[in-house]
Amino acid sequence: MPPTSRQERRRPYLKSGIYALRNAVLTLGSRALPPKSTALGRALHEWREALLADLGGVEAVSTQQAALVDLAVRTKLLVDSVDAYVLAMPSPVNRQRRCLHPVVRERQALVAQLQSILRDLGLERRQKPVLGLDEYLRAKEGGGADGSAPEMRHNASESR
Repeated sequence: MPPTSRQERRRPYLKSGIYALRNAVLTLGSRALPPKSTALGRALHEWREALLADLGGVEAVSTQQAALVDLAVRTKLLVDSVDAYVLAMPSPVNRQRRCLHPVVRERQALVAQLQSILRDLGLERRQKPVLGLDEYLRAKEGGGADGSAPEMRHNASESR
């Protein structure tokens, strides 16, 4: 005889781990990121470096932008993890209720958050600041007292 009440029925429990991962990232911050020795850690580090390069390099990024970059990296970790889980599911649709599983809606919220962070950082690629010709020639002639390379400075009057 089939179960008649809702409590008697057993529904399959699918554990996504999204809440545990999100809480770990919120609590631990960058310490929750996988180390660079793992494939995921290397991929996240490469994505962070590419994002910083698109913003004009580490020297050109402000403290606020650096905080947004770190937030974007952590959000990308969450989105990638949820994507892997959702793609492993047999179907993103709950057939009994005829709606999306909650984890799919959470994924959409994470993607919107990542999109907002990237929009705040800017969608255009920025060039690294370069020395003006006069500054470059002066630095080449002087060579620096300690033999180090000349410092990169961006003059506002030279920008286009």
